[in-house]
Amino acid sequence: MSAYPTLSKFQTLTRQLSKSVQRFKPGQGSLHPQIRISFDVDDTLACQPHHAAEEHSRLPAALHRWLGEPLRTGTRRLTRELRRQGCSIWVYTSSGRTPSYIRRWLMLYGVHVDGVVNSVRHSHALNVHGFANAPSKFPPAFGIDLHVDDSEGVQIEGNDYGFRVVVVRPDDENWAQRVIEAVAEVRATQLV
Repeated sequence: MSAYPTLSKFQTLTRQLSKSVQRFKPGQGSLHPQIRISFDVDDTLACQPHHAAEEHSRLPAALHRWLGEPLRTGTRRLTRELRRQGCSIWVYTSSGRTPSYIRRWLMLYGVHVDGVVNSVRHSHALNVHGFANAPSKFPPAFGIDLHVDDSEGVQIEGNDYGFRVVVVRPDDENWAQRVIEAVAEVRATQLV
């Protein structure tokens, strides 16, 4: 592909355009964009017990710890509400956890995700976009409208690279409401 840089750029643009078209869905006589939201894992969805309460699981605790990590209380209710609002739910982590591990872990709690970006997919996307100084996360490469993270550093990168981030601390009991409000802000800007 390097012999044909214009063709490569055209193919990348075509893929991005195709993803954008797929994100629109019919509703009440007009097209409404579907909001794609991603969540970080460490200290955002997976919180240690001394940081945040964890979701109840139907599995025995010993088995559950073997199969996955504690999931932050409110995640299940939040993802259901976001889906009700027409959002697509993704996970974006800079860790090496595999997509299959993340999907299985979340399914233990009844949470389904539409996509997973881990360190491997992230690195590949940055190479495609030709970044010299790579941000730790780059949600626009995956059509993600809003990223939820515990790191203020990621929010600074969002300001620098032009993507939206809502920061939720591990000990924030109102974290889900912050996410809902941020989604409403994204939706309001899409209507303009």
